[in-house]
Amino acid sequence: MDSRAATLLVIISLFLASFKTENVYSCPTALAYNGKLRMDNYRLNYFRIFMLTTLVFCMASLSLHAQHLEWNVNLHGFADNREFARSGSYSQTIFGVRFSPEIGLLIDSTHRVRAGVNFIQEFGARKNDKQFEPVIYYNYQQRGLDFYMGLFPRFQLLDDYPRAILNDTLLYYRPNIEGMLLRYAGKSVLQQIWIDWTSRQTATDREQFMVGLSGKVEAASFYFSHYAMLWHNARARDDDEGQAIRDNGAIMASIGMDLSHRDVFLDSIDFNVGGILAIDRLRGQYGWRTPKGFIANAYFSHKQFFLQNTFYTGESLDIPYGDRFYTAPLYNRLGLGWIPLRYGQLEGKFIVSFHFTRGAIDNQQQFLLRYKIGRSHKLKAF
Repeated sequence: MDSRAATLLVIISLFLASFKTENVYSCPTALAYNGKLRMDNYRLNYFRIFMLTTLVFCMASLSLHAQHLEWNVNLHGFADNREFARSGSYSQTIFGVRFSPEIGLLIDSTHRVRAGVNFIQEFGARKNDKQFEPVIYYNYQQRGLDFYMGLFPRFQLLDDYPRAILNDTLLYYRPNIEGMLLRYAGKSVLQQIWIDWTSRQTATDREQFMVGLSGKVEAASFYFSHYAMLWHNARARDDDEGQAIRDNGAIMASIGMDLSHRDVFLDSIDFNVGGILAIDRLRGQYGWRTPKGFIANAYFSHKQFFLQNTFYTGESLDIPYGDRFYTAPLYNRLGLGWIPLRYGQLEGKFIVSFHFTRGAIDNQQQFLLRYKIGRSHKLKAF
């Protein structure tokens, strides 16, 4: 390994280690110094930015085969007001902005290495340790095959999952996948498998991870789609068996028809029907439980306006990362949307949603803004 490669590895290690500074008290020696070893948040964030900048410059000068220097900036603004009290759910307003710059190299049009930071600020909220999260990953891309490894954005990879399995709040508070994802996209076939490690096992923290499989097969206007997810919640390392190990997940399969751009009045017409099966067990307390139900979706759009509806009936689905409305035996979600901003990589949309359960009607208002800018610069070999 040459000196430049060794330097790059040291910088990457320091950059990632800066996000674990809060765990310094796990070292007995550090306890003697109490809080003196902890950087304050502001100095730590400046250090992270400095290390990221240094990392990028080292990456740009490392390889003779580097062809393009890429960068992009993602902005996600969200105003989400949830009035869920009538059904007994938690009402809240999620209001803030997420800012995520990335920079890296594209090598031989196949290998991509990216580094960046994911920053969130909820309006009116105090600063916390999760405001800055690292983004650093490798991406292989060739002939429809995509492979990701590292800490990479969830958006446009898993955001199509049904809310019954993965709720949409994850895009606010857990924007990165921490693990791996393998995807194949052909002309009429899309399949992917992934793992997201959500908690590393320590003396006090449980080991937690999710694995999933999803895909879609199209034939003319018809399609078959499927989604599966399993969440494993193990014990902490020093647990005295007081914590039960939980395995929880869901499988959903649907058949549908997409009549978009078929010379009809509407721009998009899409509807599907299918079934969902949840699986859950708490080892030592109860065996496998398998609640199931019927689910149907419809989506219509014309120019800047759209309507989306989801209907569910069946048994209560207790999926920790799923939308809690699906614990109801009968549920319907109606969303009416308007997209006033749409230009290039800029999109802003307003959605009013109504949540119908037995004896209650809840409502929700969202304004979601996404803006992405970026560029690729060809580099000369040296």
